[in-house]
Amino acid sequence: MSQQIKKVVLAYSGGLDTSVILKWLQTTYNCEVVTFTADLGQGEELEPARAKAELLGIKEIFIDDLREEFVRDFVFPMFRANAVYEGQYLLGTSIARPLIAKRQIEIAREVGADAVAHGATGKGNDQVRFELGYYALNPDIKVIAPWREWNLNSRTKLIEFAEKNQIPIPKDKRGEAPFSVDANLLHISAEGKALEDPWEEAGEYVYSRTVAPEDAPNTPTYIEIEYEKGDPVAVDGKRMSPAELLTALNKLAGDNGIGRLDLVEGRFVGMKSRGIYETPGGTIMLEAHRGIEQITLDRGAMHLKDDIMPRYAELIYNGLWFSPERLMLQALIDKSQEKVTGTVRLKLYKGRVSVVGRKSPYSLYSMEHVTFEEDTVYDQRDAEGFIKLNALRLRLLHRQKGE
Repeated sequence: MSQQIKKVVLAYSGGLDTSVILKWLQTTYNCEVVTFTADLGQGEELEPARAKAELLGIKEIFIDDLREEFVRDFVFPMFRANAVYEGQYLLGTSIARPLIAKRQIEIAREVGADAVAHGATGKGNDQVRFELGYYALNPDIKVIAPWREWNLNSRTKLIEFAEKNQIPIPKDKRGEAPFSVDANLLHISAEGKALEDPWEEAGEYVYSRTVAPEDAPNTPTYIEIEYEKGDPVAVDGKRMSPAELLTALNKLAGDNGIGRLDLVEGRFVGMKSRGIYETPGGTIMLEAHRGIEQITLDRGAMHLKDDIMPRYAELIYNGLWFSPERLMLQALIDKSQEKVTGTVRLKLYKGRVSVVGRKSPYSLYSMEHVTFEEDTVYDQRDAEGFIKLNALRLRLLHRQKGE
């Protein structure tokens, strides 16, 4: 089996797990390893990953800044749909995986690799998301998932393997980590270990991007977000790139304690898991986008979007970003956004974000029609026939029952 792999592209963070995987691939498959580290805005210095890879003898090392592509081509399209999984989760981890998979396959093509590898375990969703992405983009690629193959199934065994193979381990990595973390520009999540009991409240030490709502400022912060065709383009009059804009919203929301979520979710593989999520800027974006849609989207279009949203969110959660059904739904969603342009004013206060104003050159809101004062555009007598026609089937049904 080990002779079948000549060259593999590894999704590499530089941490203990993926460093062990790197060496394990070399020894188990006797193959050349290419490392790929994606900068998705996780807030960590990535150059140490290069140094670690060089130390382990890697010649081809890719460290790519994908922040703008991540927000522009993955986060923004998802937020046009107002996608929320199981009523609360803003899909921060889910939406990052297809981009990582896409770039891995591109690198494999560039360097002539015949395989890709990832560090996801056999219990979680990420293995599915990575591999569905790989196969969608290269049906013939070989996939190596070490956690499904090896017997290094404890931290002690990982450290023993690292020491045996002279893999440097930082002192702070030798102890058992209190929980597992995933981070990118959209969110940071914590799960496992100290957080596994869903009855126990997560300690304040778990949160890193938001202040506690009770410690947030005692006066509200007001901001304005400008939208063009469903995407935010400016905050308080300042135009920014997608990644810059999300970074700015993360700071505003984090300072006001906005974006925390304690969720027990249904994983695609079948089990339930508990996660602590912080999605500060994304929480603002969801509220703001719905706010601008309120005055620019027709009722039928908005209700259709709301109907398909859970299906769309589930596709992303389950790793089917590159599926034909997601692309079909995206085309429908994007069509709905042609006139979703304007400005939303929001109030940020102690963990909450509220829309307090919205305006658009394409507004469907007519003060003439909704006013409580006298108007010349709406004949209230028309409502009688409207109601009677809608009531006809109910009246006929009642008469049938009466018989």
